[in-house]
Amino acid sequence: MMKKVENPLDELRKKILTEINLLKEIRSISKSIKNADSTNRKKLEAHLKSLELFLKKTRNEIVFLTEGLIANSQLPASSKLMPNIQKPISTMQQISQYPNNPEPEKESAGSSLREIDEDEEEDEEGYKKESLSIEKESLKRMAKKKEEKVQKKIKKPSKYIKNASKIFSDSARKLIEKGYFKSLDKDLIKSNLEFVLGSYVALIFYTTILAAIVGIFITIFFLFFNISAQLPIITFTKESMSARFLKVFWILFIIPIGTFVSMYFYPSLEKRAIEMKINQELPFATIHMAAISGSMIDLTKIFRIIIDTGEYPTISKEFTKLLNQINVYGYDIVGGLRNMASNNPSRKLADLFNSLAIAISSGGDLPDFFSKRASSLLFEHRLEKEKQAKAAETFMDIYISVVIAAPMILMLMMMMLKIGGLGISLSTSAITITMILGVTMINIFFLTFLHLKQPVE
Repeated sequence: MMKKVENPLDELRKKILTEINLLKEIRSISKSIKNADSTNRKKLEAHLKSLELFLKKTRNEIVFLTEGLIANSQLPASSKLMPNIQKPISTMQQISQYPNNPEPEKESAGSSLREIDEDEEEDEEGYKKESLSIEKESLKRMAKKKEEKVQKKIKKPSKYIKNASKIFSDSARKLIEKGYFKSLDKDLIKSNLEFVLGSYVALIFYTTILAAIVGIFITIFFLFFNISAQLPIITFTKESMSARFLKVFWILFIIPIGTFVSMYFYPSLEKRAIEMKINQELPFATIHMAAISGSMIDLTKIFRIIIDTGEYPTISKEFTKLLNQINVYGYDIVGGLRNMASNNPSRKLADLFNSLAIAISSGGDLPDFFSKRASSLLFEHRLEKEKQAKAAETFMDIYISVVIAAPMILMLMMMMLKIGGLGISLSTSAITITMILGVTMINIFFLTFLHLKQPVE
């Protein structure tokens, strides 16, 4: 049953505010349902249904209060409507004199309101029970997610890395203390590789030694065997040991040196790959931050929202490191931005961090700053796309000429030279195998080059 209120106007105002808040909550949950999984979707739909029932109850209360205010309002005395009345009369007397407001209708209205109130009380009880169950399920899911996150963070090094650290950790530490590998240290930080400098240097030495051992076995193999394009592919060598050694001794050095150089420059290559990914995500992330900053929330919360969206995986790692600078290491927001700018693989993101630090220090308008920076980054992104489209056309022409036309012409020339007896001693099958291997190697090289040049989506 509806209780009699002392001030119906204030109560009506409260009910209207409650209705507005319920509509906002329903709208928010409706958006969340689209991105929720099957388990969460069922819970959200149940919660949405209970909110709709509560909204229905609130609207019925608003209607009841509005009717009460209309019924209790003063009706003006008019000679045209009531010519026999010379003095003001009470409101209840006015209502009783009008044929449109008979007493039996009041009783029917009261009975209908009682029925509505009983239904509303049942809906409210159902709403409370449903809310309690949803809160319990939410707490359980949050606890499970926390346990999963803690388990994911626990990572143990592999046995290979442990052996490398045991054998070469002291040698690596001595070289680092002497001032070597400074550029490698910066590349490791910017490439987000989960290595400290000493462990990675020890890993380089360990892998180089193993590569040298592999090189020794390969050199011994080629001292006694030949590999040819004709069958049988592997044959015993007929040259003297000294002559053969002079031909294959370079394998002893090229394999370990190549391994050392590739591992030394691998963090630099990884840093460039991350830079490309950041530059691809940055314009859209900046647009997102410009939209969020219009609500005038704290800057660290803007970074947290970008991380939680999951739409910018590479930039999210950089923002996570920034929040760690602030929350774990105790830097203020300006100090954290400047540290991240100096240790960031992307020049564009570093410029954004530096400019943002200056804007915060000078008291600039953050929504305007993000909006202008998003416009400039989006313009640069469009220029990059146009350059990539033109480069793709050039690569297509090169591929057609080098991989398709050139091998066919070369194979025809070799066959003509063989038929004319002009010094080509290879058989037809050997020429065919040679051309197939050549085309395969060119394709592998070309595809690798395109993969390195291809923008990250």
